[in-house]
Amino acid sequence: MTTSSPTAPTAQAHGRFIRGSVSKVRRVLDQIRGRSYRDALIMLEFMPYRSTGPITKVLRSAVANAEHNLGMDPSTLVITTATADMGPSMKRYRPRAQGRAYQIKKQTCHISIAVAAQTDS
Repeated sequence: MTTSSPTAPTAQAHGRFIRGSVSKVRRVLDQIRGRSYRDALIMLEFMPYRSTGPITKVLRSAVANAEHNLGMDPSTLVITTATADMGPSMKRYRPRAQGRAYQIKKQTCHISIAVAAQTDS
């Protein structure tokens, strides 16, 4: 497998306050970590999960940053890091029996993706 060296320039993108649970986003990120940009896009397109939409958006942003800011070729890029961290929960309330209120927590997450040029070793 080919990897990037630690001194290679990397481009990052962050998606913050994305609606969705961290565990559901991480199961998708675990599948694309270490893959080439092209392979990751193909995988994301055919995965049956709702979280693939925001992940694709962040991945495309990271590649656009690499292309525009660092002058890298998108066909040589590999996903070096892909993480999801917990964001703040949105608190909503539903009415329940006898005038009570039931709290519903809608989770959010922060997605971070970094890409670097592929090096042959």
